[in-house]
Amino acid sequence: MRKICRRLACALVFAASLLAGEPALSQSTVSEPVTKPVAEAQETLLRAEKPEPNDLVVFNRKILTLHATYLGMRPEMRARRSEALIAETLALGGPGKVAVEASPFGEVITIDGRFALAVQPSDVDQVNTESAAETAREAAQRLTDAIAASREARDIDRILQACIRAALATVLAFALVMLIRRAMTLAEKSLNRLADLSADKLVIAGQTFLQPDRLRTLCSQTLSIVQTLVRLLVAYEWLGYVLGQFPYTRPWGDQLRGFLVSTLGQITLDIVSALPGLMVALLIFWLANVTTRVSNAFIDRASMAQSTALQWLDIDTAKPTRRMATLFIWLFAIAIAYPFLPGSNTEAFKGLSVLVGVMVSLGGSSLVGQAASGMVMMFTRTLHVGEYVRINEHEGTVIAVGTFTTRIRTGLGEELSLPNSLIMGQVTRNFSRTVTGPGFMIETGVTIGYDTPWRLVHTMLANAARSTPGVLHDPEPRVYQTRLSDYYPEYHLVCQATPTDQRQRIEVMSALHANIQDEFNRNGVQIMSPHYRGDPDTPKLVPESRWYPPASDNAKQTDSVK
Repeated sequence: MRKICRRLACALVFAASLLAGEPALSQSTVSEPVTKPVAEAQETLLRAEKPEPNDLVVFNRKILTLHATYLGMRPEMRARRSEALIAETLALGGPGKVAVEASPFGEVITIDGRFALAVQPSDVDQVNTESAAETAREAAQRLTDAIAASREARDIDRILQACIRAALATVLAFALVMLIRRAMTLAEKSLNRLADLSADKLVIAGQTFLQPDRLRTLCSQTLSIVQTLVRLLVAYEWLGYVLGQFPYTRPWGDQLRGFLVSTLGQITLDIVSALPGLMVALLIFWLANVTTRVSNAFIDRASMAQSTALQWLDIDTAKPTRRMATLFIWLFAIAIAYPFLPGSNTEAFKGLSVLVGVMVSLGGSSLVGQAASGMVMMFTRTLHVGEYVRINEHEGTVIAVGTFTTRIRTGLGEELSLPNSLIMGQVTRNFSRTVTGPGFMIETGVTIGYDTPWRLVHTMLANAARSTPGVLHDPEPRVYQTRLSDYYPEYHLVCQATPTDQRQRIEVMSALHANIQDEFNRNGVQIMSPHYRGDPDTPKLVPESRWYPPASDNAKQTDSVK
C-alpha cells in the first residue's frame, strides 16, 4: 500500500507538470522539489487509513488483538472472518489441534490443518518487543485453551460437577456469613462490657473523656463496618470461585481473583517501598521533638535565672518565646521531611499544598498582623496581667495577653477582647506601671471657682482621699492645679490604691467621689464650674483671713505648697 501511494503521488505531480505546459523532467529532477510534499501526502494518507485495532475472541476468551489491514480486510473484518473459520472448523468435530506455520504472508495459525488466521508483523503491539512468531505462538496457546474450554462446556458430567461445586461454595459462603454475624454479636457484647468497665477510667484534666453509652455506640458502629467489609470480601471470593467453575465464565472469575491479588500486591508493594522514606520522616520528627524539649528547658531555666546576658527573657516573655521556637523548629522539620513523606510527589498532594498556600495567603494577612502585634507587645512588655489600663475608651484590668487578642475585665461586669493590632495603634494609659508596690493610680478632677481658697480645695480633696477605703496613705495623696481657666482653676487629685480583685478600682473611684462630695458639702463649697455674662460689681478676691480653713490644726502646713 505504501508503494502504491508513493507511485500515485509521483504520477499526480508528473501529470500536473504536463498540464502546466512544462517539459517532462527526469526522475532525479522531479524527486528533489516534490520530496517533501510527497512525504507529507503519504503521511496524511497513512494516518487517515490507519485502522482501529480489534480483538479476536473465541468462547469468551481474547486470543489476539489485530492491528493491521490484510488483503484489503480491516482488523474488524479479519477478526469476524477468523471467528467464523474457527467455529466452522470446530463444528467438523476434529481433534482440534492448533499449529503455527511460517509463510510469506506471515505466521499462519491452523486448526486440524485448516486455516484459522494469519499474524502479520504489523499485528505485533509496538509497546512489546515480541516478534510475530512469538505473538503467533502465544495466540495459538490461548486458542488451544479456548477450544478445550468449549469442549468442556459440552460435557454434561463436568457441568454437573461444576454445579455441585458452586452449590457447595454457596452453602459454605452463607454459613460463613452467619458465623461472622454470630462472632460480631459476641464481640459487641464483650466490647460493651469492657466499655462499661473502662469508660470511667479514661479521665483527662478531671473530666471523663468518653461516656459509656457513647463508647458502646462507637464500638457498635466500628464492628458494623468491619462486618460489612468481611461480608463483601466473602461475596467477592464466592463470586470469583463460582464463575471459575464454568468454562464460559472462567475468564471473568480469573479476572476477579487477579484484580484482588494484584491490588493487594500493589498496596503491599507501595507500603514496603514507602517504609524507608517514612522511617526517615519519623526520625526527623523525633529529632524535632527532642530539640523542642531541649529548647523549652533552656528557655525556662534562662527565664528563671535572671541572667544579664538575656535581659529580654523573663517569666512574661518565656511563654511566647517557647511558642516561637517550637513553631520554627517544627516548620523546619516539616520542610526537611516533606520529600520523604509517602505520596508527596503525587498530583493530589501537590494540589492540596497549593490550596493550603492560597488559603493562608488570602486569609492569613490579618492573622499574621495580629500575631506580630502580640509578639511585639509581649517582648516590649507593653502590658502585664493584673495591670489596670485604659485603651481608647476601654478601661479595665488585664487578665490575659495572648498572641492575637488581649482580654481586659471592667468593673461593670464586662470582659473585653481587644485585637492586638488595635492596642498597638492606640495610646495605652497604664495606671499600674509607676506605682510603689502593688496597686494602681487613681486620678480625678474638679473645677471650683476662684472665690474658694485653693488651700481649702487641696485640703478637702486630700481628706476625701484619706477617708476612702483602699487608698494608701503612703505615698500621700497629691493635689495639682493643672490649669487656670477664665472662670475657674482645675484641680486634679492623684493617689494610689491597692486592689483586691478586678472590680476594686471602680469601687474605690465610686467611694472617692462620694467622699469628695461629702467633704465639700461639710465645708460649704459648691462643686460647680462658674460662668459669667458680665463683670461683677465687686472684685472676686479672697481676703487673707479666709486663706485657711476654720478649726483646722494643720492650716499652716498647707502654706508650704506656695
